[in-house]
Amino acid sequence: MINEFSSRDEVLEAVREKGDALRYASKKLKGDKEVVLAAVKQDGWALDYASEELKADRAFVLEAVKECGYALQHASEEFQDDREVVMEAVKQCGIALWFASEELKRDREIVIAAMKEDLSSVKYASKELKKDILNCLIQSMEKEIENDK
Repeated sequence: MINEFSSRDEVLEAVREKGDALRYASKKLKGDKEVVLAAVKQDGWALDYASEELKADRAFVLEAVKECGYALQHASEEFQDDREVVMEAVKQCGIALWFASEELKRDREIVIAAMKEDLSSVKYASKELKKDILNCLIQSMEKEIENDK
């Protein structure tokens, strides 16, 4: 087990094996780019333990959400409104749509990508988009019923 007195090399080795070991690192190492990058590549959720500065670093956030889309929850607010970051997050974990900005919850392409990964993620889409998707489903089903007659 690492602790805040562990050496940088010990922490680096630990986070490469288990990313969330970053939680036990010193404040200084939680801001060390190499250590945090190794942690989020192993477990995107480790972004939760990174320094605020690194949570605001786009490259780190992208790496984290590619590994664990749910890590979007721990990203700085600006990235919850960053279309590319959110798209990567929902492709990995559809439920990450929950943490997207209201604007991106209205983005049809993002919502569809989220639904492809997890159909239940539609519950986090904007109200208008949910209605639109439901109407499309109803029309599609009506066509199927007509074709079956």
